[in-house]
Amino acid sequence: MALLIFTQQLGRFMTVPQVETRAGDLRCALDAAFAEHPRLRGYVLDEQGHLRENVVIFIDGQRSRERQILNDALAPDSKVYILQALSGG
Repeated sequence: MALLIFTQQLGRFMTVPQVETRAGDLRCALDAAFAEHPRLRGYVLDEQGHLRENVVIFIDGQRSRERQILNDALAPDSKVYILQALSGG
């Protein structure tokens, strides 16, 4: 099963889960995570269901570039890291 790992930057807002899923793509995997942890949705996706500007996702070490459809394929053993990008100076 693919593993979704929400990194600790979200920890200041809520308990940060790890979610296992059999989803074949990123959108379905995120939907599975949001079904279990509905509060996560607002921190990861905007009102249109697109990835928020301050969120970055890595799938098996590769940054996901698709921010709207979120149709990146997942392998059965994929590791998906969802994190808030840090900004400032």
